[in-house]
Amino acid sequence: MKIAIVGAAGRMGRKLCELAAGTGLEVISKVDVAEGYDKTWPGGEVEGVIDFSYHTGVPAGVAKAAAEGIPYVIGTTGLSPEEQKTVDEAAGKIPVVQSGNYSLGVNILLELVKKTASLLGEEYDIEVVEMHHRHKKDAPSGTALMLAKSAADGRGADLGAKAVYGRKGDIGERPAGEIAIHALRGGSVVGDHTVMFAGELERVELTHKAQDRAAFAAGALKALCWAKDRAPGLYTMRDVLGFG
Repeated sequence: MKIAIVGAAGRMGRKLCELAAGTGLEVISKVDVAEGYDKTWPGGEVEGVIDFSYHTGVPAGVAKAAAEGIPYVIGTTGLSPEEQKTVDEAAGKIPVVQSGNYSLGVNILLELVKKTASLLGEEYDIEVVEMHHRHKKDAPSGTALMLAKSAADGRGADLGAKAVYGRKGDIGERPAGEIAIHALRGGSVVGDHTVMFAGELERVELTHKAQDRAAFAAGALKALCWAKDRAPGLYTMRDVLGFG
């Protein structure tokens, strides 16, 4: 399968290019705004695309893939509602896999968080804490948002109505049912995520720590292989792994 990597000059892009050869995928186009990279992939040659670029570049890429009828895997996070709309429209024409995290461990964690939230209920306060390297531009991480959504789903709650992003000042007592999300940045941390369930007598913490970006890159490559013969639609890594 001949593929293009969008965002090829970035940390994830370089890791994807490095690992692709071992999966039987051939990277024939490395796309990036950086000097020395393709500005777009050649039409008619590429059979699938993985995008780990910047959110503003996703709409043009996924629209081009839709026009060419090839699958598209999106690892870029922080899309605006309008940018997401373009992704949704493309998914009506091609298979699109979109996830805030492509690691097996994180997707298992999503299931554990949902189950734990359903068992413990609102007697336990939920706090989601994530940390990434100093170069990450969006906050909170897509993975943190996915974890918060899983917690809300476990409670049968609407995350939009319950989410709080950080705290400052005289905010009063913590209301029941609140789901708080906190973003830390520093050093070279690949990605740490913890979901805390804090009760009056005990605290349960579910944690995932990524040690190498290869965990995400391998999952994204697997997702593209999986998407190759799928019907048009918007899929997640949980679909790829059979959790969806």
